[in-house]
Amino acid sequence: MSGHSKWATTKHRKAAQDKKRGALFSKLSRAITTAAKTGGSPDLASNAALATAIAKAKSYSLPKDRIEGAIRKAFGAGEGADFEEVVYEGYAAHGIAVYVEALTDNRNRTAADVRSAFTRCGGNLASTGSVAFQFERKGEIAIDKSAATDEEEVLLVAMDAGAEDIEDDGAVHTLVTDPSEMMSVRDAIEEAGVPAKGAQLVMRPTTTTALGVGDSRQVLRLVDALEDLEDVQEVYHNLEATDELMAALDAE
Repeated sequence: MSGHSKWATTKHRKAAQDKKRGALFSKLSRAITTAAKTGGSPDLASNAALATAIAKAKSYSLPKDRIEGAIRKAFGAGEGADFEEVVYEGYAAHGIAVYVEALTDNRNRTAADVRSAFTRCGGNLASTGSVAFQFERKGEIAIDKSAATDEEEVLLVAMDAGAEDIEDDGAVHTLVTDPSEMMSVRDAIEEAGVPAKGAQLVMRPTTTTALGVGDSRQVLRLVDALEDLEDVQEVYHNLEATDELMAALDAE
């Protein structure tokens, strides 16, 4: 996104939203429980979905006891609700494509909540496949520049391990990978002595649209409204994160 990854942009905005940390932790825990249950094993070596969910949770500083508790919940006899993955697609104001991933135990409730958020914020929910073609699944790994004593060597290690691209996101480098290569690239850089700050699978827009700060804020109001929904896990869009917009967010 114009030099700013989904990871960097989300972290940028989450930093000013500590009051939402409890809700975020609940969503991350739900994702871990679902991945563990779906994969049928708490073993990270044999359950790639669980390994990915935990890597993402750690990037948001989910405490170890919460991670372990979420895994135990997946294998408790009859404990907890069964959640299913649901995707919603639509358009925000100014034609910005929006792709929403949710985990829900009640499709009707979640669909109604998502539709309401789109309507309130000047967007509209669309049919399945309407915007999905404008995104592609990728892995993103963030590393602190300060942790890379030999930055060039670390980047070479990442590329050799299968990283497709490297983006400069200010204080961090974001490594872009094929989904199947994300964990091996993360392992490679950590073996080289540089801990990964975050690792997660994302939907990256194939093209982006730049708007003025005012219009961008209107789009981000919808993003915020969707992210506030309990069942929504991730919200992706093709609004370009321009330097002007990032500076305006910084000033908030």
